[in-house]
Amino acid sequence: MKLKRIAATLLLAACSVGAPAQDFPAKPIHIVVGFAPGGGTDIATRIVAPRLAERLGQPVIVDNRPGAGGNLATEAVAKAAPDGYTLLMGTIAALAINPSLYRNLSYDPLRDLVPISMGVSLANVVVVHPSLPARTLEELVALARQQPGKLTYSSSGNGTAGHLSGALFESMAGVNLVHVPYKSGGQAMTDLIGGQVNLSFAAAPGAIPQIKAGKIRVLAVTTRNRSAFLPDVPTVSEAGIKGYESSNWYGLVGPARLPRAIVDKVNAAFVETLKEPAIREKLALQGLEAAPSTPEEFAAFLRTELIKWAKVVKDTGSQPD
Repeated sequence: MKLKRIAATLLLAACSVGAPAQDFPAKPIHIVVGFAPGGGTDIATRIVAPRLAERLGQPVIVDNRPGAGGNLATEAVAKAAPDGYTLLMGTIAALAINPSLYRNLSYDPLRDLVPISMGVSLANVVVVHPSLPARTLEELVALARQQPGKLTYSSSGNGTAGHLSGALFESMAGVNLVHVPYKSGGQAMTDLIGGQVNLSFAAAPGAIPQIKAGKIRVLAVTTRNRSAFLPDVPTVSEAGIKGYESSNWYGLVGPARLPRAIVDKVNAAFVETLKEPAIREKLALQGLEAAPSTPEEFAAFLRTELIKWAKVVKDTGSQPD
């Protein structure tokens, strides 16, 4: 009889632990974005959110919490309850660069967050204000060498891919630029268009519409290969800075200790959404390439990226401004 009571107690406990995962989701899900509306991370999240909501059967709310290059949003999600209702569209900055750039982060991406799926990959583009007398990357480098410490470049914040792309460019090109960080890619782009800054290493989603409208001029893409969205634009390496490469990406993560059943359920819905032709087309129009993955694949990729960007931060001597 005693053994039966113990067995019944263990079964009840197991059911109570599994119940939240089985019932998930029972209320709206928040996907936190560490930047203001209008930047690449925000655009990508808003494209997938409606279809993700349909698949999960609950509203998916995009929750913009800008500040500190995505650190504030990442810290908030790392400290959130591991119940699946607070997730993060993490960036290369918050998940792979900032752990090496900032000495006193309150989170560790490998310890405090659980990978759900890689989201999208994208190129950064070197773009300038039309008033700048540089129509090629070679001309930009020559101008920067003539005016050391005079040309300014905007980014969506310290530690972001745009910031480190610029720092790497300075190091490899032998030039001295002035970094001007903003709270979002949208704000950084607005001031570039307005002529408050000279150039930017901008995420393609926010830059391509402005390039097409003639409001800014594109000189190069930062990735190893040319972008399918800008096939006539050379890479930075092709344009003269041999060996230069800097890519960008976003991925979905949750708080550590998130039950595997919830991870799997969100992963399945997210991956199915990213595989939809209509979603892939919407992303492509913004210069984004869908790149869904398993949680394990994303975890392995993240570890590789942490090592890669730690070396870049060390080699360039980059520091938060």
